[in-house]
Amino acid sequence: MARDLHDGRDDGLTPLESLDVRRAANFAEMLRGMSKTAFGARRLGEAFEVLTAMADDPQCTVVVTVSGAMTVAKMSRVLCEMIEAGLAQLIVCTGALLAHGLSEAIGCTHYKYNGDVPDEQLYERGYNRVYDTLEMEANLCRAEAFIGEVLDAMDLSRPTCSWELNREIGRRLVQRDQMPSILGCAYRRDVPVYVPALTDSELGLDIAAQSLARGGAKVSENDPEKFFSTVPAFNPFLDLHDYTRRILAAKRLGIFTVGGGVPRNWAQQVGPFVNILNVRLGTGLTVPRFRYGVRICPEPAHWGGLSGCTYSEGVSWGKVLSRAEGGRFAEVHCDATIAWPLLVRAMLDTRTQSHDSWDESV
Repeated sequence: MARDLHDGRDDGLTPLESLDVRRAANFAEMLRGMSKTAFGARRLGEAFEVLTAMADDPQCTVVVTVSGAMTVAKMSRVLCEMIEAGLAQLIVCTGALLAHGLSEAIGCTHYKYNGDVPDEQLYERGYNRVYDTLEMEANLCRAEAFIGEVLDAMDLSRPTCSWELNREIGRRLVQRDQMPSILGCAYRRDVPVYVPALTDSELGLDIAAQSLARGGAKVSENDPEKFFSTVPAFNPFLDLHDYTRRILAAKRLGIFTVGGGVPRNWAQQVGPFVNILNVRLGTGLTVPRFRYGVRICPEPAHWGGLSGCTYSEGVSWGKVLSRAEGGRFAEVHCDATIAWPLLVRAMLDTRTQSHDSWDESV
């Protein structure tokens, strides 16, 4: 039986175009051209298109989630640029991002690891290795002292939460002109920063240590029950409730995700949370679902881990809109330190305001 050969144009297919790198005047034009190619280049180009639609929607609130230690990887200013350009209204991240970002913000240095020194020697010399980069323990000690100063100025007679702590850290960074810094930029632009797993970080451990010191814990105490009897006045449900209120106030939602893990899922579970309230408590709240989404993550879905969870899977949980409902999503399987800066630079190419300086006029 003869095949019925079709022409793609007649069937409404999108034709591809050879990438002309000489014709692209900037990163934005390069990514637009890449969206008409194939493989990873097309995914990155399509991510740029979705991120542009998200940013150009005046009724869209953009949530940025970042996992891992991207600040050790020297990606701090990439996130700062997103905040300053209005590409992030809410941020959900790991404590590692902020802890290493804080050491950088207060003037400490991260170093390249050359691979010649064994890890046991790194430990003895006070170097903490993050893949190919070194964070000095001395840096973290300086950051802990900074955290102590912030806590001294806070009213800790009532429970607090991560976004309130981060706001106060940002306030002090701005006051000291330690900019650009993630929390400093977030404070200045009134962008809340949530850390759902705060204790899983140097930042959380610093707060715990400061709380024990303030609670009169005795260094010589050999009884763990007594020594750890003082706990911080910290309530993570304050983060959950504050985030949910802000999400419910948004008309449309977009999410930009670097990696996966707790930040990604915590940010997206707001839809199931509100649905639980409606079904089990009888509330009548509108269930929020994300209309736009861009994810940069090398983790594939078939390993079964959350970092590889696709947006289509999120539809089944009521976290995001399906494409039939108007959802627009792009997933880039790439190292974030490669794809993230390219996307942000392309977005800055399309913005009317340049962010070349970091003084108060920015």
